[in-house]
Amino acid sequence: MKHVAVYPGTFDPVTNGHIDLVERTLTIFDEVIVAIAANPKKAPLFSLEERIGMFREVSGKYQNVSIEGFDGLLVDYVRRKNAVAIIRGLRAVSDFEYEMQMALMNRRLDNKIETTFLMPNVEYSFITSTIVKEAASYGGDVSSLVPGVVVQKLKEKFKR
Repeated sequence: MKHVAVYPGTFDPVTNGHIDLVERTLTIFDEVIVAIAANPKKAPLFSLEERIGMFREVSGKYQNVSIEGFDGLLVDYVRRKNAVAIIRGLRAVSDFEYEMQMALMNRRLDNKIETTFLMPNVEYSFITSTIVKEAASYGGDVSSLVPGVVVQKLKEKFKR
């Protein structure tokens, strides 16, 4: 039986921290599905199609990683994919409370789906998509924080 994990998020845009978590997940699970949430409430900078495209481009070297968009309840999506776990990243203690609440709610909705918390490499522990977008919007160099394709897409969005 393959052990499949779902790594959900908005990924607006994908960062090196996200890629680091994909790599860590592959050491534990046989397959990772990166589930990119449509999440219009967050008013993403990039469309769902752009976010899927960027993540596909930067994850092409991994054989057991697939990238998909999704909308709706995460546990329903995880069930449809026959996955056994949800992957969540914890950068700092401040992430824990929210992530724990979400994990407990997901467990209440389906107690067969586990949530696995992973910490990124310390060099990525401060990176958020929000920080990246803000820095890029002012012309800051984010090339050490995101893959090259994302740097280009940010420059196009902010015309820099």
